[in-house]
Amino acid sequence: MRPRSYDHRVDVAFVKGHGTENDFVLLPDLADRLELTPGLVAAICDRRAGIGADGVLRVVRNRAGSAAPWLMDYRNADGSVAEMCGNGLRVLARYLVSAGLTGPGQVAIETRSGVRLARLAESGDVTVELGAYERPDLGQVQIRVGARAWDATAIRMPNPHLVAFVEHLDDAGDLRVAPGVEPRTAAPGANFELVVHRGPRHVAMRVFERGVGETRSCGTGAAAAAIAAGHVAGELPSQTPVDIRVDVPGGSLVVTVHPAGTVDLTGPAVLVATGTLGGDWVERHAPELAGQSSLSGSARASAPVSPA
Repeated sequence: MRPRSYDHRVDVAFVKGHGTENDFVLLPDLADRLELTPGLVAAICDRRAGIGADGVLRVVRNRAGSAAPWLMDYRNADGSVAEMCGNGLRVLARYLVSAGLTGPGQVAIETRSGVRLARLAESGDVTVELGAYERPDLGQVQIRVGARAWDATAIRMPNPHLVAFVEHLDDAGDLRVAPGVEPRTAAPGANFELVVHRGPRHVAMRVFERGVGETRSCGTGAAAAAIAAGHVAGELPSQTPVDIRVDVPGGSLVVTVHPAGTVDLTGPAVLVATGTLGGDWVERHAPELAGQSSLSGSARASAPVSPA
């Protein structure tokens, strides 16, 4: 971890982008000097008093000899640290190409869950590796919304997810609060996917993300929904790659499950705007950092991890 000396009174550049309307504020921090506090992240993500987003992505250029040339430091909207964000990874890859920091083709990006490869052209969809999935056996688990309850399947991608198949997507109501879980200790920190079948290898879903709330899309959640659907249909595991379309409120994604159990996510990644956060505004929302000459903490720092 390199020492940092950062003056929060200096304006901070940002890029706004989204993947199927799962939106992010990207903070290009190529020299790895910017400290993100939970309060600052929450203020940036505030849709009335900040820029507004489901999360913040800090973009860091890794040192020579690192596992990958780029590092994604992702934070949920409440400021909590997250292992992985599939839609965010696609948006970050699109930013790297758009900014001329890497060329089209394949780029390796370090995340808290390991190095992930992104594949993209100058324009069009972006495909990212999400790694291998797990189906932990948690016994009988149900998720509950109001008076309704559904059996749930646990999937790790590597974020924990609970997937339930419902008759109608509006069965979940407004999802202003997280669904309940029975037993309560079954899947701490899980995201929740409510899923309906649309046809062969085609599902639709809604998602409640821990640390954010209901979002228009979730990349790892889409993968969890597709994997659960593939197993229900008897198509997984498979000796050939299986493509499953997942419709989300913000668009459509394609999840590819490979014979080895690894998963790819393909979909659009859109850059919307660029701008600057005023230095005075940043200092007001991160007063605990003002005047510090050596700041610690980054994607490599040991911090509690919650799902994205």
